Amino acid sequence: MKTYKIAVIPGDGTGPEVIAEGLKVMEAAASKYGFKLDTHNYDFGGARYLRTKEVLPESAVGELKKFDAIYLGAIGHPDVKPGILEKGILLRLRFDLDQYINLRPVQLFDERFCPLKNKKPEDINFTVIRENSEGLYKGLGEFQNKGTKDEVAIQISHNTRKGVERCIRYAFEYTRAYGLKKKLTLCGKTNVLTFAFDLWERTFYEVAKEYPDVKTEYTHVDATTMWFVKNPEWFDVIVTDNMFGDIITDLGAMIQGGMGIAAGGNINPNGVSMFEPIGGSAPKYTGQNIINPLAAVCAGAMLLRQVGESQAANSIEHIVKETVRTKIKDLAAGKMGYSTREVGDLVVKGL
Repeated sequence: MKTYKIAVIPGDGTGPEVIAEGLKVMEAAASKYGFKLDTHNYDFGGARYLRTKEVLPESAVGELKKFDAIYLGAIGHPDVKPGILEKGILLRLRFDLDQYINLRPVQLFDERFCPLKNKKPEDINFTVIRENSEGLYKGLGEFQNKGTKDEVAIQISHNTRKGVERCIRYAFEYTRAYGLKKKLTLCGKTNVLTFAFDLWERTFYEVAKEYPDVKTEYTHVDATTMWFVKNPEWFDVIVTDNMFGDIITDLGAMIQGGMGIAAGGNINPNGVSMFEPIGGSAPKYTGQNIINPLAAVCAGAMLLRQVGESQAANSIEHIVKETVRTKIKDLAAGKMGYSTREVGDLVVKGL
């Protein structure tokens, strides 16, 4: 029986609660489809930082490289200054593990939970592929004359041909394999960001020559957000840079029903990938057993697909859709009609 080594980082706030349900579902799928999960917990997060003043041990990245995948809850603690945990854990792991793709499926399971008028599940079913290791998140820049009336803050969007091309090539391969319409859209801002997106656009159309079966188009990021709301059915797969991807995927989460159902993956196609629910740690709901675990469950399905257990992943996603359509009253915390643990039990029962 095949065994997969999974590093589990439950994180802060409600992270441990939703990860527990995700693991419960993954274990049920493993039992059904004939494989095993060997999980190892890491306490990286706000509580550890407050206790030890250490964000991430020096040994952490080396240890995590030995796993088949990482399952992450949520990072964020009300007693830790914003940016410390995010940069010290999330960004460091993405960069040091070379997780250069952020993969975000955007799928509406039930029109009851869509804020857009007259949009149905078949209208909202696309994927955003975000470059995950360069751009503005590279952390390059400086202050000049800080604290004076002449202060200047410079933040640099750092894009390399290698980084852009490998992201775009992944997007073409993904569109070929999974795109419902076999259409890939480049989202950028070529009319203003004339250096960065000149590189993105040139690379996009050069790589496109190798994929004649994939239709291509370009949209400005502002138009993309407009069409997410007005005509989301136009999209199939979207590829974009780090900053724009960060923004449009949150809009995508809202039109698919909210953070309670939104899952994502930080992908290294040739290394260790990390999967997580998109929502934050929601500390005000900690310990109340009312947070929606379905985003974590869907992240677990993505993890299983990445390690090669596609049948189990498809089964989990199918049961989640059926559970949302037939059982769940609302996707928001405390309004589901079930507790956190009961929702996890519904998915396990469905499996």
